Amino acid sequence: MRSPAETEILIGHDAAERTLARAAAGTRLHHAWLITGPPGIGKATLAFRFARFLLAGLPPNPGPAPLHVPPTHGTARRVAADTHADLLSIALRYDEQKKRMRSEILVDDVRDITGFMRLTPAEGGFRVVIIDGAEAMNIAAANALLKVLEEPPDRAILLLVSHNQGALLPTLRSRCVHLALTPLDDAAMRALLAQHAPSLTPAELARLLPLANGAPGRALALLDAGALALADLIDAVLDTSPEPTLRARVIDAVLRQENGFEHFLDLLGQTLAASLGAIARGTPDRHGAALLARRTLDAWVEVWHAVGRIRFVTHRFHMDKRQALADALALFA
Repeated sequence: MRSPAETEILIGHDAAERTLARAAAGTRLHHAWLITGPPGIGKATLAFRFARFLLAGLPPNPGPAPLHVPPTHGTARRVAADTHADLLSIALRYDEQKKRMRSEILVDDVRDITGFMRLTPAEGGFRVVIIDGAEAMNIAAANALLKVLEEPPDRAILLLVSHNQGALLPTLRSRCVHLALTPLDDAAMRALLAQHAPSLTPAELARLLPLANGAPGRALALLDAGALALADLIDAVLDTSPEPTLRARVIDAVLRQENGFEHFLDLLGQTLAASLGAIARGTPDRHGAALLARRTLDAWVEVWHAVGRIRFVTHRFHMDKRQALADALALFA
């Protein structure tokens, strides 16, 4: 899967792209933008697309893709290679000492922004900073960024990308123009997946779409994680009272896949929530009868909460995933 900096095509966010194009064509472009929406729907892709457009200094294109910069353009190549002198990209970094990704963006990660944004653009256009996953900034990092926004330099643009804007300081949010992206419809999802996963069969596509929640990045990540096989395991867990042999088989299958633990519990919680919602509306889905034959709706809601807690605690405190899966599956027995 290509990174947002390398992705040339953006589908399903035409209105947001036109908003940015109009802003760029105006007499004074706002210095800070907050791009929000669920994970995996193209927020970072849009941010890098806007950055390429500003750095290339091109006029808006006619038609549905006004921010398009040809991939052969020198700016597009340098942005994709992370070598453009006027672009600074910040995200969660890998902790070499602990051998895992950090859970926070630290003040040291954003300290270079002040000096970077105050430099004269090397190529005569803009200086652009993208903070992907801005909700991960700790308090010190957020306060350091706030100082930059209080006195924004000329021709310097900050793009904050976040799937949880409530985790950002209100003072940060208030200094940004908010651009909210929404999940893609099925038609846009099918168009994207036809490009990025052309080998999917119609049956596989029909199974994947409800799992992806209108987020192409999520769909591709789920495919990489073997989500279709995980979905079959989830069906077995929801439709039966899983006995020890089935639970052991599910645990082994999940842990054999890279990031299988996170994706399995995520999908398990999502599928259970969808079924409970359908039951509450009086239109049970395919799992509804099997679930209600074993417990009441209220009891299953408690199970759903418990699965979420297990996933959070295991990730937060780096606990044993095999035991966590055993505890989660025991809730369904």
